[in-house]
Amino acid sequence: MLTNTLKQSSLDACNDFILEALLAGRLHDPFAYLGVHKSLNNYRARVFQPYVRSVSIKTTHGFEQMMRTHTEGVFEWCGNAQPLMPVLLRFEVENHVTKAVHVYEAYDPYSFPLQMTDHDLYLFNEGKLRQAYRTLGAQRVNNTGIDGVRFSVWAPNAERVSVVGDFNHWDGRVYPMAVHHASGVWELFIPQLPPGSLYKFEIRNRQSGAVCLKTDPYATRYELRPQTAALTPVNGAYRWRDSTWMENRANWDWLHAPLNILEIHAGSWKRHPDGRFYTYRELAQYLLPYVQEMGYTHIELMPISEHPLDESWGYQTTGYFAATSRYGSPEDFKYFVDACHQANIGVILDWVPGHFPQDDFALARFDGTALYEHEDPRLGFHQDWGTCIFNYGRNEVKSFLLSSAHYWLSEFHLDGLRVDAVASMLYLDYSRNEGEWLPNQFGGRENLEAIDFLRELNIMVHEEFPGALTLAEESTSWPAVSRPTYVGGLGFSMKWNMGWMHDTLLYMQQDPIHRRFHHEQLTFSQLYAYTENFVLPFSHDEVVHGKGSLLARMPGDYWQKFANLRLLFVYQMTCPGKKLNFMGNEFAQEREWNISHELDWKLLESGSHLGVQAVLRDLNHLYRDTTALHQLDFAAAGFSWIDCHDADQSIISYLRKSNDGQFVVVILNFTPVPRENYRIGVPAEGIYQEIFNSDSVYYGGSNLGNAGRISASHEPWMGLSHSLVITLPPLAGVIFSLRDG
Repeated sequence: MLTNTLKQSSLDACNDFILEALLAGRLHDPFAYLGVHKSLNNYRARVFQPYVRSVSIKTTHGFEQMMRTHTEGVFEWCGNAQPLMPVLLRFEVENHVTKAVHVYEAYDPYSFPLQMTDHDLYLFNEGKLRQAYRTLGAQRVNNTGIDGVRFSVWAPNAERVSVVGDFNHWDGRVYPMAVHHASGVWELFIPQLPPGSLYKFEIRNRQSGAVCLKTDPYATRYELRPQTAALTPVNGAYRWRDSTWMENRANWDWLHAPLNILEIHAGSWKRHPDGRFYTYRELAQYLLPYVQEMGYTHIELMPISEHPLDESWGYQTTGYFAATSRYGSPEDFKYFVDACHQANIGVILDWVPGHFPQDDFALARFDGTALYEHEDPRLGFHQDWGTCIFNYGRNEVKSFLLSSAHYWLSEFHLDGLRVDAVASMLYLDYSRNEGEWLPNQFGGRENLEAIDFLRELNIMVHEEFPGALTLAEESTSWPAVSRPTYVGGLGFSMKWNMGWMHDTLLYMQQDPIHRRFHHEQLTFSQLYAYTENFVLPFSHDEVVHGKGSLLARMPGDYWQKFANLRLLFVYQMTCPGKKLNFMGNEFAQEREWNISHELDWKLLESGSHLGVQAVLRDLNHLYRDTTALHQLDFAAAGFSWIDCHDADQSIISYLRKSNDGQFVVVILNFTPVPRENYRIGVPAEGIYQEIFNSDSVYYGGSNLGNAGRISASHEPWMGLSHSLVITLPPLAGVIFSLRDG
């Protein structure tokens, strides 16, 4: 008898301790106290509901009243009648104003079993769970016959994690989660939770006791900024209609195909007259016909993953699995991609795995510790951007990032990822002075963990998503960025050619009278042009931060500025490499890009701007339709100089060639001086025709050129067997093709 008394006393003391932890928001194992527990022939049930007047539990005898055992809202029931499982509760809630009593029934979350499998948790902890978005976060599931939402989150240094939302008055004591101890992952199923319910995770750190309120890293929907809560998933699946595109993409020979990208910021391409954004569906309606008419093959979207600050352009991401709610729902974004594919337009997403913002509601110090980032700021803090750097050596972080990439490609059928700021990932001393960085285990400056991550990323994309591309924004001379991992490369499909872009714009900014002293800036890129699969970009970075628009950087008077810009585009579109232009470049936007306003479409009321638009439209179609201009973009066999030494006249000329022997002749005059009777070497006899001239009156030029057909002379020139005598217009590019007959 004494022994039983001591046991009961010990049990009561233990329960008092647990109750104190519950009420203080420190309960680590809620399932050990809440829910139904059997002891010999009796059952005991506990519920913590501080916002109801009374609670009843359904047993084999019907609903039985539970006793309020604590004024804060702890209810208990004890009896030998078996509670029905899962436990159904009946609540009475009193309106504090009207005193009216509302009665409703709901299932007890603590009567449902945990669902996450040991296999998934193992893969997650090993960095191998590439579809973690199907496991973590908020998942609409059925648990023992009841529909609801399973919440799960990784927080290994937490004492307690709770799901909070409107449904529990944002009170972290109400729905504490259960932890899978070895994994650091917490889980709770909340039955019958409506779609679109707002929620966050309240996390208490086990060491400091600090409590933080965090949004779900794996959420697929967030409320509109500046609010930051996640939303539970909605029911239903989008019905895709792009099967033809996806099948063709899987067999797409992208190495030898035309790739011409228009870079878009969704919020500032166009806006409604009252300043409202176009929605994803409105972009599909208005953007796609324009892209088709202009002849682009792909759209690249600046980051549309959720972000709190418009002015970050999306590069300070807080929702790595969520299309921003600024422009609509995830289903609306799927509609946009689907419409693009049905219009034969690919969609590439700008993706940001290099850093994340310090916002206290998001990833930074997620469980009160440096979880996704490094603790040491020499590894974990990006000085230029004031952001956190991912800890690529942590397996769970690798699962997170690989799953994010997988999510966009799988769930949204995206055709590729442009990976931002790759250089900042590769180098431990990136933008750091001596003493501000830590070397790797071998004493070097290379970030070995980031290199491994990038290789895994590219292997995953190319194996699981045939035809999808990965494009690296990498601004250094790191070797083999776009070479396969099995030969030691990073495995990207392509790399932005920042050197070509930099040299070209420096050259074009020179007054034409001085360009002969900078001729090597046009010719140098051919020394390395085939070391990588290059994209030639004039991106958003070139029209911000005081750089001015492309037009503003061109020298000369009004006419010469436009002529120089037309010439620049001829050079870009005929150089070896795939193409990218930022929106507005194609019609000579005059001012710098401003995220707060739409592009200056009224400029197209001017003939000069229409001329630039027409030049790029015709060049885009010519590039796409002319095999010699795209088939061998990445091979030296697709290009040969005719003359790269005419620095005094600032003229370059070259051949672009295809595998079947077809070729075009490109001659570019970078001075405002017309060149009459200019002899140019060609590789074959026959009749040549000028198929493009950027000085055409149609484009706003002086209309100097070569009408009709020109017969090649047998006079050898510039090391070639034949030659043409042509008129070379000022500040212009001309393209000739050999005609049959």
